[in-house]
Amino acid sequence: MQAAVQRAKIEYRCVEDAMIGNVLAELGFAKTGRMALNHAGFPNSTTFHTVNRQCSSSLQALTHIAHSILVGQIDVGLAGGVESMSRNYGSRGIPVDVSPTLLASHNKDARDCLMPMGFTSENVAQRYGIDRQSQDEYAVRSHGKASRAQREARFDWEIVPVTVRRIEEDGQESQFEVTKDDGIRSGLTYEKVSTLKPVFRENGKSTAGNSSQISDGASASILARRSWAEQRGLQPLGRFVGTKVSGCSPDVMGISPIYAIPALYSYAGIEQKDVDIFELNEAFASQTLACIGELGLDEEKVNPNGGAIALGHPTGATGTRQLATLFGELRRQDKEIGIVSMCASTGQGVASLFVREA
Repeated sequence: MQAAVQRAKIEYRCVEDAMIGNVLAELGFAKTGRMALNHAGFPNSTTFHTVNRQCSSSLQALTHIAHSILVGQIDVGLAGGVESMSRNYGSRGIPVDVSPTLLASHNKDARDCLMPMGFTSENVAQRYGIDRQSQDEYAVRSHGKASRAQREARFDWEIVPVTVRRIEEDGQESQFEVTKDDGIRSGLTYEKVSTLKPVFRENGKSTAGNSSQISDGASASILARRSWAEQRGLQPLGRFVGTKVSGCSPDVMGISPIYAIPALYSYAGIEQKDVDIFELNEAFASQTLACIGELGLDEEKVNPNGGAIALGHPTGATGTRQLATLFGELRRQDKEIGIVSMCASTGQGVASLFVREA
């Protein structure tokens, strides 16, 4: 959050409202989020709230802040997301004490809302004919693209070095600085990935190698009314055009972008050929390949710098991380139009359109 303000060349007090997406919330995240905002240096006049739309939480936060600007409630806002999957996934990722009425519901879709994400990946692979080899080969491509991008320093402009604490084996606490994503496997081969065992079903196709990584991360962006920015001589990186959300069956939640992205085309009045880059979240190789195939996307335009299989997927943070990666790549290629999209648990597809200006 600090870096977002600093890189936007504005002051903390300029931010009127902040919204941070988070899935595995502690204290509903309302208290800890406000604590983080104040600790970062924002004044009490900067208000805070949170949102949880599963994997699209930070993209939803950005959409809400954009809408607040659109209707005249604020001029400047901060949107982003945060997640510590390594700390919270096991304890908070699986609902407990669900009403027996819901667990025994006659409605299959209601029951399927609790289906583990890995099982939905296997369902997608089965129904859309995505074989194991295709998934493993895609995973190798994702790591290969991300490794090349990291070597060429493409990510440097979007990454904020963060000092974190670590508990050593002897119980002592130490600190170290994280300056780059550490999930990328340089030199990964199909031969290596193909030896991994399926995780979710005995004869399944989804493995630790062709699924998104459980990661920790955070991301943030600054949005402002154009007139406010122009009065201060600020050049926007780009503009937000709009977001569409579409639903699908919970047991194949991964295919939801195939509904959200065309809905976004219709809303924005564009065609698929107009889009230069797609940042499509790689929850699993199965659903990513299904979406690419069903939409007829040119894979060269999809995740040019790799995706969540290589970079990780800290759920609440992923959307605005994708946005930073998108603008960096649009600038590198000197292109204009990009889409950020992802599937979300329980069967929700989200897609947002952005246009680069700088």
